[in-house]
Amino acid sequence: ERFYQELKIVPEGEWDQFMEALREPLPATLRITGYKSHAKEILHCLKNKYFKELEDLEVDGQKVEVPQPLSWYPEELAWHTNLSRKILRKSPQLEKFHQFLVSETESGNISRQEAVSMVPPLLLNAQPHHKVPCAPPGIVRGLLSEALPPFGFVIANDVDNKRCYLLVHQAKRLSSPCIMVVNHDAASIPRLSIEVNGRKEVLFYDRILCDVPCSGDGTMRKNIDVWRKWTPLHSLQLHGLQLRIATRGAEQLVEGGRMVYSTCSLNPIEDEAVIASLLEKSEGALELADVSCELPGLKWMPGLRHWKVMTKDGHWFAEWDEVPHSRHTQIRPTMFPPKDPEKLQAMHLERCLRILPHHQNTGGFFVAVLVKKSSMPWNKRAPKVNLQGVATEPRAPVHPSPAGPSELDSKPVPGMGAAETTETSEGLESNGNKKDGVCGPPPSKKMKLFGFKEDPFVFIPEDDPLFPPIQKFYALDPSFPRTNLLTRTTEGKKRQLYMVSKELRNVLLNNSERMKVINTGIKVWCRNNGGEEFDCAFRLAQEGIYTLYPFINSRIITVPLEDVKILLTQENPFFRKLSNETYGQAKDMAKGSVVLKYEPDPAKPDTLQCPIVLCGWRGKASIRTFVPKNERLHYLRMMGLEVLAEKKKEDTDLTNEGAAGSAPPEDEGSAEQEQAAEPAASPDASTGSSPAGAAPPR
Repeated sequence: ERFYQELKIVPEGEWDQFMEALREPLPATLRITGYKSHAKEILHCLKNKYFKELEDLEVDGQKVEVPQPLSWYPEELAWHTNLSRKILRKSPQLEKFHQFLVSETESGNISRQEAVSMVPPLLLNAQPHHKVPCAPPGIVRGLLSEALPPFGFVIANDVDNKRCYLLVHQAKRLSSPCIMVVNHDAASIPRLSIEVNGRKEVLFYDRILCDVPCSGDGTMRKNIDVWRKWTPLHSLQLHGLQLRIATRGAEQLVEGGRMVYSTCSLNPIEDEAVIASLLEKSEGALELADVSCELPGLKWMPGLRHWKVMTKDGHWFAEWDEVPHSRHTQIRPTMFPPKDPEKLQAMHLERCLRILPHHQNTGGFFVAVLVKKSSMPWNKRAPKVNLQGVATEPRAPVHPSPAGPSELDSKPVPGMGAAETTETSEGLESNGNKKDGVCGPPPSKKMKLFGFKEDPFVFIPEDDPLFPPIQKFYALDPSFPRTNLLTRTTEGKKRQLYMVSKELRNVLLNNSERMKVINTGIKVWCRNNGGEEFDCAFRLAQEGIYTLYPFINSRIITVPLEDVKILLTQENPFFRKLSNETYGQAKDMAKGSVVLKYEPDPAKPDTLQCPIVLCGWRGKASIRTFVPKNERLHYLRMMGLEVLAEKKKEDTDLTNEGAAGSAPPEDEGSAEQEQAAEPAASPDASTGSSPAGAAPPR
């Protein structure tokens, strides 16, 4: 309290409100993600069903406030309520709402995310064609919440190997071929290169999000330990790392690009001091963007222009000159505001955003948006001089070095390894197994000292005999990018086929030696056990069906809404239970994998108005779906079927007039199950998976 009162981070007269807000639990907030049409259906379902059921409800003597939209988040796609996570989990009256939140979160359709964490992706203003590296799972979801980027991609990085797998889990919910998860220290993340028109070029990013490690004192409403463990020493220890990460980000940003720096700390040593130091050493290459009008409705305080540094034992220092030599290893000159008033004025630190908990019932947060105007000063190459002492024209932009063009040929950045800022002499052929499409993990021993050893990423060769039967069976369009298909094995049968975007394929093939990739791509096909008896050994995977569907011209069955309900609530419904329309399309099809497509009818606005694409299997006399449980429940909810699950059982109860009844499955088996795939939910059917590896349904 003494620290922040002295720094005057809270407007006069608001200190008591500030402290009172910090002692209250953080409200539950959620954000609707997914494709736009699905997002609208979820919003409609929330407003007209679940939120209405919360009206006039009391829990533990406390009146439940109906969730309200966050005023600053576009299109009412983010909501908050006074319900804490603890109450949501434990209250019987809220069980249905809580199950909805859990299930839709697992499906990737909503994100239960702290309100302030939604701010950086909005301020990043990423466009579909942008190349974006970032870190936290919530940021990844925010960047891809509208639609799949047609040309761009997101690289999600975390230094913690275990957190990388959390990133993978979150990214899988998005079913996007445009995400790559990597495991590096962000302060020395390697410079990547890509091939453009046959020559190597450095990969510069259009948008970068630096969500840096911080002391986290803005999170004390949910992290109670902060109250007990907080000390000003934390910010002094983190400041150097934060500055190195921000510097590395600025180096890799394209000219004209935007970088968002954020922390969940209110400490100026981690916030304005980092930004001021970065601006000062950029010598005009970076400037703070004025984003005051970009999120109307968001309340924030301007960044500080003056602050002091406090030691663990409570000593204050207003300037670097006051710091005794004995403390120089702990306190650095970059922690203080610039002494020159004109330089300080030109930085416009007031353009930083400080979000205080009591203003809109949130956590504490800091955000700064930087725009790159030119190359960083240490990256500017001096003109080359020939033997006669005459400056020569730069060579044509053919860069045999994998590290890229001139911006890297400079003196090392302070605090960063020289190896990270200088080019190597390796040629284009130095990418290990690039020629045969194998992108293995980097050979560096240091990289393998921690974490799991990842399987290689092996692109399917164009002449691989595996692909023509798939192409013929599904009548794939000639425009299908077959070179973007990969597997994760170099030996034995290929059991799963994954797909990445063209741009990520370029990144993978040209950087396997210097990049530790944890995961990328989405599963599009799975091998059937005994699949050789069918015309195609591979069945479609639901995870990638929305990416794959535009290229498929065969094996498509258009189904009406009532048939969708039957297919999602019964294990293997016989043809006779389905409409004549569906049966007419399926009767002459060979056994095997099919696409089940529902098209909304605009003439019936009361019915589901978003298209649905499901993976199915056409058996001898029945059709079944292969859809993960939570995705299945999502579609049922959107169609008005309420799903009630008992806590200690996995039985599912569908309550709705006219809900389709269940029939015992003809055959409990299936083709090789997708991970998390579940058979149909029905009043009496277990939601457990069928035995993996059993034969497909008849």
